[in-house]
Amino acid sequence: MSVPLLDLHAQNDPLKEAFTATFERVMASNCFIMGPELEAFETAMAQYLGVKHAFGVSSGTDALLLALMVLDIGPGDEVLCPTFTFFATGGSIARLGATPVFVDVEASTFNIDVQDAAQKITPKTKAIMPVHLFGQTADMNAILELASKHKLRVIEDTAQAIGARYAGKHAGTLGDFGAYSFFPTKNLGGFGDSGLLVTQDDTLAEKARLLRVHGARHTYLHEEVGGNFRMDPLQAALLLEKLPKLDSFVQLRRSHATFYNTTFTEELKGPIEAGKLILPQALTEENHSWNQYTLLLPKAGHRDTLMQHLSDQNIGCRIYYPYPLDAQPCFAKLNEKPANTPQAHSLCKACLSIPVYPELTTKQRSSVADAVIEFIKRI
Repeated sequence: MSVPLLDLHAQNDPLKEAFTATFERVMASNCFIMGPELEAFETAMAQYLGVKHAFGVSSGTDALLLALMVLDIGPGDEVLCPTFTFFATGGSIARLGATPVFVDVEASTFNIDVQDAAQKITPKTKAIMPVHLFGQTADMNAILELASKHKLRVIEDTAQAIGARYAGKHAGTLGDFGAYSFFPTKNLGGFGDSGLLVTQDDTLAEKARLLRVHGARHTYLHEEVGGNFRMDPLQAALLLEKLPKLDSFVQLRRSHATFYNTTFTEELKGPIEAGKLILPQALTEENHSWNQYTLLLPKAGHRDTLMQHLSDQNIGCRIYYPYPLDAQPCFAKLNEKPANTPQAHSLCKACLSIPVYPELTTKQRSSVADAVIEFIKRI
């Protein structure tokens, strides 16, 4: 059975009538920059996340960039971030002339290793940027404690974890800023690039509001050098149509992940105990939104062979991420010495994500599981 890694048709087609009505409403308004559609979406997101301020922005990357700009991060500053993540995490830091300091991750959660982060703090360190990777929240209590001890700002990269919670609070709402992405593959996926920046701090919010529109409160009068980080009203309106379904999307992903974990544990007990296969685990159900379900195959060559095996059966899969940030050519000259992130480098050679999207049918997920089990049993 053919199973894509993600099926946007299955999610968006049933909403076509609502999307069409929304599109026609926005078109008829002729309000295509800022305006009531964006304000309605921001209000709804603030209420959903339980924050005072939410700003629709042009992408998840720009949400990170805007947060760093508000915090005056720039040349001479260092920002701690995991090396096992999407490029935007480190790239947004470097774009402002600051230095991303790459931190190793924990294999059990794929998230930043707080002990390694603590060892890499210097007098130049101004902030820490944890990533809630694959949908699992990072250890925010430990991160906030470290940040408080060293007077660091905290920017949560929540691009993949909307819908997850930590200690009852939404991921992205515990630090100074939370940055979200609505890239089409995300749990709340939009129709192109867009993102969200949130904060509980009134002063930070006021500056974010200013910098989002070229640092101008009034047309042609610029108090600071900002950027053009606005979300399109059409994106906001379409996302607002999907927002009420977000929690159900996340719950379906959790159901699929539970099925995989239960099935693989029952069928592959021996190989799992032998270390041939490591399953992803949620620390608690609320901690994980399962934007990806990522297997680990530690034995050399097994990951790539499984990927080919699944592809041969028309089952979608993908490597997130084949190279750690400290191995990216563009960062080669940023750090004076190697980042020393062995765990991340190992993960890059062992990770493989399989379908976990909400609309996955019972037959489809069984086909995926059967294909993985068949492969693992014969290696």
